[in-house]
Amino acid sequence: MDNYKHKIHEKMNWILIFLAGLITYFLRYSMISFIKKDMLNEKTKTLLGYVPSAVFPALIFPAVLLEETGSFVSYDDPKIIAILVAMIVGLISKKIIATILSGLISYWIIIFLL
Repeated sequence: MDNYKHKIHEKMNWILIFLAGLITYFLRYSMISFIKKDMLNEKTKTLLGYVPSAVFPALIFPAVLLEETGSFVSYDDPKIIAILVAMIVGLISKKIIATILSGLISYWIIIFLL
């Protein structure tokens, strides 16, 4: 009986997580969808163009520079080398997909060779 209750609770947790994600998505999307592009002036459009460039590093750097314990990784960690390669490719190409792929591929190559 306890195993059955555990499975029900586990399924309910996943359903709640999924529903919370949907609610969050639709709340954010509704605010964006109500704004018409002609309502924004050029300065606002330019500033909003910088949002992905500002958010992406904020999401990536903690995953790369911090270990599970919260301490900084060492300088010879493969993640550091991969992020340096990605930064160089990003500066040269100015394309986010090329930056992500170069970082991932260089990380996998380093891991494979070590």
